[in-house]
Amino acid sequence: MKTKSSYNTTEGWKAIEMLFDGFGWNAFDFQKECWSQFLAGNHGLLNAPTGSGKTYALFLPLLMAHINRYPKDFQDKKPNKIKMIWISPLRSLAQDIRLSMEKAIDALSIPFTIITKTGDSTQQEKNFLRTHLPEVLITTPESLHLLLSQKKHQRFFTDLECIIVDEWHELIGSKRGVQMELAISRILDYNADTKVWGISATIGNLNKAAEVLLKPTDKPYHIVKAENLDKKIICKSIIPQEMDKFPWAGHLGLKLLPETIEILKKAGSSLVFINTRAQTEHWYRAALMYWPEIAGSIALHHGSLDKELRLWVEDALRKGYLKVVMCTSSLDLGVDFTPVDTVFQVGSPKGVARFLQRAGRSGHSPGAESVIWFIPTHALELIEAVALRKCVEQKIIEDRKPIENPIDVLVQYLVSLAVGDGLEPESTYEQVIKTYAYRNLTRQEFDWCLQLIYKGGDTLSEYDEYHKVELIEGLYKVTRRKIAMQHRLSIGTIVGDVVVTIKLQRGSYIGSIEESFVSKLNPGDVFWFGGRALELLYVKDLTAVVKNSNANKGNIPAFVGGRMQMSSQLSKVFLETLDNLSAEDLSEELKSLSPIFEIQKEWSIIPNSRNFLIEHTETNEGYHYYFYTFAGWNTHEGLGSLIAWRIAESVPISFSIAKSDYGFELLTDVELDLDYHIKRGLFSKENLKEHIGMSLNATEMAKRKFRDIAQISGLIYQGMPGKPKKNRHLQSSTGLLFEVFEKYDPSNLLFQQAFDEIYNQQLEKDRIYEVLERIENMNIVIKHTPKPTPFAFPILIDRLRETLSTEKFEDKVRKLQESFEAEFQR
Repeated sequence: MKTKSSYNTTEGWKAIEMLFDGFGWNAFDFQKECWSQFLAGNHGLLNAPTGSGKTYALFLPLLMAHINRYPKDFQDKKPNKIKMIWISPLRSLAQDIRLSMEKAIDALSIPFTIITKTGDSTQQEKNFLRTHLPEVLITTPESLHLLLSQKKHQRFFTDLECIIVDEWHELIGSKRGVQMELAISRILDYNADTKVWGISATIGNLNKAAEVLLKPTDKPYHIVKAENLDKKIICKSIIPQEMDKFPWAGHLGLKLLPETIEILKKAGSSLVFINTRAQTEHWYRAALMYWPEIAGSIALHHGSLDKELRLWVEDALRKGYLKVVMCTSSLDLGVDFTPVDTVFQVGSPKGVARFLQRAGRSGHSPGAESVIWFIPTHALELIEAVALRKCVEQKIIEDRKPIENPIDVLVQYLVSLAVGDGLEPESTYEQVIKTYAYRNLTRQEFDWCLQLIYKGGDTLSEYDEYHKVELIEGLYKVTRRKIAMQHRLSIGTIVGDVVVTIKLQRGSYIGSIEESFVSKLNPGDVFWFGGRALELLYVKDLTAVVKNSNANKGNIPAFVGGRMQMSSQLSKVFLETLDNLSAEDLSEELKSLSPIFEIQKEWSIIPNSRNFLIEHTETNEGYHYYFYTFAGWNTHEGLGSLIAWRIAESVPISFSIAKSDYGFELLTDVELDLDYHIKRGLFSKENLKEHIGMSLNATEMAKRKFRDIAQISGLIYQGMPGKPKKNRHLQSSTGLLFEVFEKYDPSNLLFQQAFDEIYNQQLEKDRIYEVLERIENMNIVIKHTPKPTPFAFPILIDRLRETLSTEKFEDKVRKLQESFEAEFQR
């Protein structure tokens, strides 16, 4: 879309053109289009590649409007009212946005104050809003809802010109995105002239993303695309010199450390992205041992590190003091580290959008190339490297599915309003159903939520602690100070294990880890965190007091939430990559896998987009059946259980189930007649939800999911500052509530939500349906193999990890590899 500007003769436009000339920049067409649409009072969504100047596309028109309003004395006029709220999904991103904004206002000498209010903000910064109103507030969805819970909060929005939601693609598929929808709808009720804009770099369903964000505006909107600004991304792979013929997951990455370090030595500043915090700690420690000279120029960055450490790393990286930073997704988004010229990805990121985001951290400026090196953690991930490169070339990016009707978020929001100035039911209902998430919310469901916070609903009415609000002159209000304090401390939708703060005995705080890890440690035990060995002294009030240790060995925390799901787009291209392995122009990655492919073709076939492969083999353990659906670990969790249950419905049998991103294994002591079961509808799509529920212990899974829902909705609290509840107390509390609802109130909306989230999010019911539909159009090939094939080996090894053995695990795997290779040689 190209829009001819009618504003290019205004004082504001001229000032910004002079600003760009002073910086030696040229404004892109997409930036000018955003300026025009913004100044015309329109809503919209900007889609532009990382590092192309998206921040200035939507911040500078605010300055233009100010200059146009006061053309002769704009440098003296200070509004002292919030003009822009900029939403950032990450704390590190918020800091970087602020620096970019301050660069512009300093150059123009505009007296705007910019405040960042996030979980990292100091108490002084948080208190600033009580007495001062900055012109620009950079905050998060959670902190914005905290504003809505304040008394007289409408004053924050009376002169608000715009809300900018940065990295919208990261929020749209989460409950944090729903929080944004609710907040936008509320603010527009206060000030209908407020403009709403989103920013997104990598998303497949761009039109849907715009619809979800901008539905509360109830007005036409504009999608602005950065045409002819495609980011050039160079994707390379580090290929092992010797390839295991029977690969397994996890061990290969660190074996490639010498090759990785050689590239790091030649590069400038580099980011090494690693999928989990635990592996980040492993890599950091291994890099220091192999390359001790890098000490002082290498650092760690992940979400569990203390704020001061993270901010120091970010600042040192910007200034070029650091050569290497080992990091997780904590540095995925939008942060401008101009010195970074090379990015490394350890293990598959399992999604194209995530890969593009991480690649974009290098060459983070308009026109610059992004270079990313792929380091496989097992050999078959090299196929994913090829598939990722194809997706980048063909511009295939994942869709983001919006969340619909999360009752827990709505209940939390209603209490926030009641804590603030009070909740008026009629207008609030109308405001809520303007959002995409709650567009189908019935008045009956809304009233159910009101009754839950008013009298505890049908089941909890006898307990005063669930009577959170009172009805006063038509308004639902929180009148008890304790409830208001508890609620403000609990606002948010990111929940997880109870965390323990780590503090040096004679020093500062250095981060936090899950209580489930600390609970297994005894005083004197050593663990690695933040790149250093720490000895546990004692734990008190969820604080682990430690001291530095000289020990060379120690546990590394296994943080919660490390597993990533392989996206359906990547899965599809992965299979298509296997369609024609006889082509002469094979990539280096696929050529290097020829020893693996040779064994796979000798014993079986190579699965691809046309052939659905099922392998079966017999060992001392029993009969193994491997199904290659390439749908991701989460999907295989549900699909494997579904297939096992359907077989057991017609034949008395029991299974053990193992899974990986590529397929799943059913192990039993009875040989199966697969043709018979296939004819009886083994892969049928009919009665799918019912069968999934029967195949899994859906009730037990929902009970665990309900813990998160109970925390978000405020049915339980993690405790007050200084008086936290123990993890086991939280589990018992939510377990008791779940059982009460199950027995006496099964239609409870929060209870039902737990099952919906299990089916639709954890097990991805729609993805299972998609896989079964794909199998209908494929040729089903059943192969009997003498041993587990190279494609089956990673699944076999993942199951063996769970087997207790005094034998060193890697030695056990090596013996299996040698025996299977010997079988092939025969």
